[in-house]
Amino acid sequence: MPLQRTQPVLASFPSEHLTIAAGVAIFHLATERVVLCYHTRDKYPFLPKGRRNANEDTGQAAEREGFEESGYRNRLLPLPLIHRQPDRDEGHEDFVTEPLWTQLLPVSRRTQYLLHWYIAETVPKSVEEEYGRMYRDKEDLKPYKPPAPFPKGQTIEARIEEDWEVRDGDGSRQMYEPVRHDGTGVDEEEALYESSLVSIEEARRRLGKSSAMDIIEKAIEYIQYRKRMELGTADPPTRDANLGYWE
Repeated sequence: MPLQRTQPVLASFPSEHLTIAAGVAIFHLATERVVLCYHTRDKYPFLPKGRRNANEDTGQAAEREGFEESGYRNRLLPLPLIHRQPDRDEGHEDFVTEPLWTQLLPVSRRTQYLLHWYIAETVPKSVEEEYGRMYRDKEDLKPYKPPAPFPKGQTIEARIEEDWEVRDGDGSRQMYEPVRHDGTGVDEEEALYESSLVSIEEARRRLGKSSAMDIIEKAIEYIQYRKRMELGTADPPTRDANLGYWE
């Protein structure tokens, strides 16, 4: 069902009755496609998500689950989200990697599932090649090795330019196709998943009116907002400018 903003709730859960999870929408910025997974047995499309490991950062859990369930190596994409978190000691940052949306889903009458949704991008060819040099064998990647974060100060336009490759010989350019790794699932259930990069229109067709599609649409809004900020045609977001912030 589509996402709907709900009223704040008062609830409390002991650790044994709380599951913290993270999901991610992974974009290939250069071609405006998004990673969509598909359950081959139960016949439904979905965005990757899963439980955070003990002592794991929730944002890193989103990247890891995205990689394990889809096979696409990814890193969180800093965006101009309006949020309620205080600034770090280093000062204010316009672009953050906070969750875009959070859902509270009941697991049972006693147990709560707390799901944070993040936005990420497929990594450039240079990052994939670095992994190839450092980790020759798939077993070397266990436990999960996160990629370096999105470079601070790099624009979306500059990041897209990274994915244009010059052909040998004629000097023409072709678009780099992000690598999908096989066998990244961690159990028999995840072995049933397929995934691919699809256009936004294809995602709309397959997901319909759903929370997953709402997350994708919201992410696109913020990606476009960041592009406009980098071009100087939009101001950074302010909490006071958001009419619903203090409600």
